[in-house]
Amino acid sequence: MELQMVAIESLTLDPNNARKHSKRNLDAIKESLSKFGQRKPIVVHNGVVIAGNGTLEAAKTLGWKEIGVSVCPDDWDSDTAKAYALADNRSSELAEWDEKILSTQLLDLDDMGWAIESLGFDKPLLPDFKPEDIEQPRLDQRAATMCPQCSFEWRVGAKGEIEPV
Repeated sequence: MELQMVAIESLTLDPNNARKHSKRNLDAIKESLSKFGQRKPIVVHNGVVIAGNGTLEAAKTLGWKEIGVSVCPDDWDSDTAKAYALADNRSSELAEWDEKILSTQLLDLDDMGWAIESLGFDKPLLPDFKPEDIEQPRLDQRAATMCPQCSFEWRVGAKGEIEPV
């Protein structure tokens, strides 16, 4: 995969993009780009963005002049590019959230002062789950810890007590 930085003005949004980006979605992408920068390239075929149209739109609103792209192989025709674009969008829709892990992570980030809404999540959904609802591992499943100085090994028991291993 060849990655390169290209001028945003040299790229064209896919006029046949089957995926539509709402204002909320574009705001979340924009917030992510602002906080974290671009961490994955958009995909381009003959100067047209086939994956990452929302990212390009958000980058434009942020005033970016360049963006990281992955250029499709030279032997890709327009049908191959179209198939990839649809597969890229669809495969993310087929994933599912682990609600307990998601809720725990959102609660943790919320407690640390992160604006959950800026990540694209609704804050009113947070109270539906509490970390104590997570099933605790049995005592024999808890990881042991070893002191690096004296080699004493212990684990935390089911009630928070320290137990030698």
